[in-house]
Amino acid sequence: MTSNTNELTTVVTSDKNQTVKLAKALLTQARQRKKQGQTVLEGVHLIDAALRSDYPFAQILLAESAQHHAEVQQILTRLPTYISILVLSDALYQSIRSLGAGIDIMAIVNIPMPRLSMITSDCLILNDVQDSGNVGTLLRTAAAVGIDTVLCTSATAQAWSPKTLRAGMGAQFALSIYENLSVADVLNCVQIPLLATSSHTDTLIYEHDLQAPVAWIMGHEGQGVCAELMQCATPIALPQPNGQESLNVAIAGSLCLYETLRQRHYS
Repeated sequence: MTSNTNELTTVVTSDKNQTVKLAKALLTQARQRKKQGQTVLEGVHLIDAALRSDYPFAQILLAESAQHHAEVQQILTRLPTYISILVLSDALYQSIRSLGAGIDIMAIVNIPMPRLSMITSDCLILNDVQDSGNVGTLLRTAAAVGIDTVLCTSATAQAWSPKTLRAGMGAQFALSIYENLSVADVLNCVQIPLLATSSHTDTLIYEHDLQAPVAWIMGHEGQGVCAELMQCATPIALPQPNGQESLNVAIAGSLCLYETLRQRHYS
């Protein structure tokens, strides 16, 4: 890559600027992210994670006061020279950002839309998990244990929304994420055993053989895994000796993924 740190002198001050309007819409509206096929990475950490994964950028926006920040300069030197950089007045940048005070830089990127094919290796299925924090945590855990395929049914929170990106800490760049799937899509393409946590079974996770490829299903925070998927899955129990009603879906999913890892590498 060639250095992209030329002095940036033109400062945008109007919220009527088309790129500014686009960034604001992408930060705040799920409908616009879906329509445009784009999202926004806010802050140095996510942009750095994208750069380390050679993820392509469409546009960089930064606040005037952040131009000469050491971490911003380090990012700019790693960008290809064809990437457009837009400098906003501090007041304008602060009016559109969704993060609090920090290093004011963001990037507009295209959302990947991989084509779904038959799945015969480990995967994670998010069945209408609606909280962005839970989705981000599950994506981060999947990436950590080496599962790189995630299937999301249509009511699942957007995997590439700014909030989910922050919760995932850049895990999205290490994953193949398929979104807006129907239950039929999932059942048609997943060729490995489906497993789902349930309180209505005596099969404890520690007693179930997880050596072969599996598809873990994590369900809606209130309603759990839908009946159609549950009918095709093996129910697995997570022990709760103190009798609590249920675990948070992100916690339950993380326990399942790490027990899978333990059985294969640390048993």
